[in-house]
Amino acid sequence: MNDPKLSLTQARERIDSIDRQIQELISERANWARQVAKVKGEGLSAIDYYRPEREAHVLRMVVDRNHGPLSDAEMVRLFREIMSSCLAQEDPLKVGYLGPEGTFSEQAVRKHFGHAAYGLPLGSIEEVFQEVAAGHADFGIVPVENSGQGMIQMTLDMFLTSEARICGEVELRVHQCLLSQKDTLQGIKRVYGHAQSLQQCKTWLRVNLPEAECIAVHSNAEGARLARHADDAAAIAGATAAKVYGLKTVAQAIEDRADNTTRFLVIGRSLFPPSGNDRTSLLITVNDKPGALYDVLSPFAKHDVSMNRIESRPAHTGKWQYAFFIDVSGHIDDAALQAALKDMGPMATQVRVLGSYPVALP
Repeated sequence: MNDPKLSLTQARERIDSIDRQIQELISERANWARQVAKVKGEGLSAIDYYRPEREAHVLRMVVDRNHGPLSDAEMVRLFREIMSSCLAQEDPLKVGYLGPEGTFSEQAVRKHFGHAAYGLPLGSIEEVFQEVAAGHADFGIVPVENSGQGMIQMTLDMFLTSEARICGEVELRVHQCLLSQKDTLQGIKRVYGHAQSLQQCKTWLRVNLPEAECIAVHSNAEGARLARHADDAAAIAGATAAKVYGLKTVAQAIEDRADNTTRFLVIGRSLFPPSGNDRTSLLITVNDKPGALYDVLSPFAKHDVSMNRIESRPAHTGKWQYAFFIDVSGHIDDAALQAALKDMGPMATQVRVLGSYPVALP
């Protein structure tokens, strides 16, 4: 592999030969994807072919086989794009997200579905839910949690009334940049950004732009659009937004936490079979009495079901009534989880399965 006797010309010839083999194999894979479509039948759309549990299984095998030099995340990205292109040969998936273009939500779409999917930028998280429910989008991607700022309440509240199902999750490492028409901090009087992004960068802003007014807007991309038209303004957004809106990157990685990560949910209209490494999200309401929450949680411990997360929100069914959003390890079809929910039944006023879906990949 590392033969010092090889000349530069020989090394390049070998790379060209490998490229030809890769291209031939990708074409062969695409043809087999078409064969799968034929077996399933005519007249189906991309959503009928898409199976997140199968895709997660394939990508986990990619990680297991990987021995470098490329990272697991890079290998997953490459194979994701191959699968995305193969799936989109006839009809690309339509995926709604919180727009406009250049948001971190759009980056999450590309990370999970690849660039061959058709992204639908929408005006709000509520609209993403609505477009999925109406069938105008096959899937949607909505932010649900940030590692530093916690849960995004609007997303949780939508599940109280929506019939959407959670089909997947995406973890996106978020690097915030300061974007402006100019390439200097001097003269910046206003900084636009989503409220969460402003919070994620508050220390940096206090130290580097103490006199600037911080203005919360609907999305970071909207902030970039506003900054594009003012020479005394800047925006907090990702590097993609700089390219989309023609802005200069004044500073990079200005987030206060080095591990700043946002978790997104993929929402759809159906539940999917187990992938082998899954998470289940539940919506549970309880009677208002002493020990009610303990009663509904204890069956998880009894049946050895690991609880990953619990959040409470007003249930919108009456004053001081709350709903609990609970994430547990495993799939709803698992015997242990089925037994836990059966034991829980008499003690909960409502138990809804919001989704069982593959755990996020790198």
